[in-house]
Amino acid sequence: MAFYRALVLFVVDVVLLLEFCFAEDPSAFYNFEVSYITASPLGVPQQVIAVNGKFPGPTINVTTNNNVVVNVRNKLDESLLMHWSGVQQRRSSWQDGVLGTNCPIPPKWNWTYQFQVKDQIGSFFYFPSLHFQRASGGYGSFIINNRAIIPIPFATPDGDITILIGDWYTRNHTALRKALDAGKDLGMPDGVVINGKGPYQYNTTLVPDGIDYETIEVHPGKTYRLRVHNVGISTSLNFRIQNHNLLLAETEGSYTVQQNYTSLDIHVGQSYSFLVTMDQNASSDYYIVASARFVNESQWKRVTGVAILRYTNSKGKAHGPLPDAPNDEFDKTFSMNQARSIRWNVSASGARPNPQGSFRYGSINVTEVYVLKNKPPEMIGGKRRATLSGISYVNPSTPIRLADQFRLKGVYKLNFPTTPLTEAPRMETSVINGTYRGFMEVILQNNDTKMHTYHLNGYAFFVVGMDYGDWTENSRGTYNKWDGIARTTTQVYPGAWTAVLVSLDNVGVWNLRTENLDSWYLGQETYVRIINPEATNKTELPIPDNALFCGALSHMQKPQDISAARIITGNGSKLLFALLMIITAMVSPFC
Repeated sequence: MAFYRALVLFVVDVVLLLEFCFAEDPSAFYNFEVSYITASPLGVPQQVIAVNGKFPGPTINVTTNNNVVVNVRNKLDESLLMHWSGVQQRRSSWQDGVLGTNCPIPPKWNWTYQFQVKDQIGSFFYFPSLHFQRASGGYGSFIINNRAIIPIPFATPDGDITILIGDWYTRNHTALRKALDAGKDLGMPDGVVINGKGPYQYNTTLVPDGIDYETIEVHPGKTYRLRVHNVGISTSLNFRIQNHNLLLAETEGSYTVQQNYTSLDIHVGQSYSFLVTMDQNASSDYYIVASARFVNESQWKRVTGVAILRYTNSKGKAHGPLPDAPNDEFDKTFSMNQARSIRWNVSASGARPNPQGSFRYGSINVTEVYVLKNKPPEMIGGKRRATLSGISYVNPSTPIRLADQFRLKGVYKLNFPTTPLTEAPRMETSVINGTYRGFMEVILQNNDTKMHTYHLNGYAFFVVGMDYGDWTENSRGTYNKWDGIARTTTQVYPGAWTAVLVSLDNVGVWNLRTENLDSWYLGQETYVRIINPEATNKTELPIPDNALFCGALSHMQKPQDISAARIITGNGSKLLFALLMIITAMVSPFC
């Protein structure tokens, strides 16, 4: 009987495949089993989160306009949501993988995401968005390639390399979460990992013997595209490769003006593509370094992330001191000026044949303005909480988008303030009421003592200005209204502001948050709700057939047939998946 259930599920998958195929755009299928494994990134055995038994997880590699189907099997002991950071779910916040739109996938359950990467290109990543789980891993790269008919604005690289960097604790996410729940700071991370591995032994005092480190092998004279993502918790990292230039080419879906850097600051949640030519001699290997920024060096005393770049004809091990980080202890504008130097390549085509700069964002009238201010965590109602404009967000038991669909009242409030509260801070499910096809200006003011990065789901925004001090109306005179970079995550320096502009053309409920995982967990987020007053499937897809229900709608959730799911993800999965791939190959020429 279980076999027939599995066969039915397989037939459903085939039907979906054919449906997607004959909708003209090809499909890409992925099967994710999310589970715990034991690993020792910094030499200490600990529990990490793996995808298909690997940490980091496999790369999702698709092409513009592909339909992406990711079947997720939750083998953790707690609920799970997978979030596709920076991937703009056009017309479908139902698939976004955050609590404002989706009910969590219960332990031992199976759930399938289905979405289209419509009119997108670039370098992104995915991660588990609940329960501080990203601190234990579960992340991986998400690449969207140009269609063959759309040229890229540089010679085709000889290879594509993914590098995931991030700060790391030897405590797992549940221990870190308990510390935050108890009102404590997490303290300094224990080090930095690269592709889930610890550092090469660049220092025998700091780095013990036996740590597994990342080695990237390259061919001399070749040029590679390095996609670098900061998937960490809260630490900005400076990325550099010994004796090699980094030619910046793309960031989070936008091609940049190509400029050489000896190193670049990559803040939490940010992604960059560099073109690196292997033009050095092969007398030795070379260091790849990711080191902490904006920390007190005398107190840090933690291991730096170090991997090895190895030419195929290398004659020896890397040696000597690590390449220097920026020496700007007394020049706080260095990093900001570097960030300002990143510009949009307005002559390059993106996902479509028209140039990126054909969208003249600087000539569009702003329809709504929000000044969002963050401060260090504070006590609200006896709990240590983080705030945005004086509001610490509380996730409702019923997701916002689900509440809208079924017209539930009292789940949230459309009262997020346009300017910071002057009264006492409060905990509330307060949401921004965005205007469909409006043009919003958001000023992010960082009154904390540490760096923050902010991310908006469902959109790329234009970073038009940043400076130290408080933003004022006169600050608009400094805005870049021509080639400010369009991206999904921007940094806001301590005691400074960053201004972004965003065209609200994507209907749905979209998360606006700090990427600093501790502050996000403590409530520094909100949602932007964008509704088309004319109900039509052209601007938002209907609720998916497999939608999960929770909170006030729990009674609508049917039990999952675990036996059938187990057949699909157990020993029989290889056969069924192989059959599915064969059928994919058979019908692909007709797509």
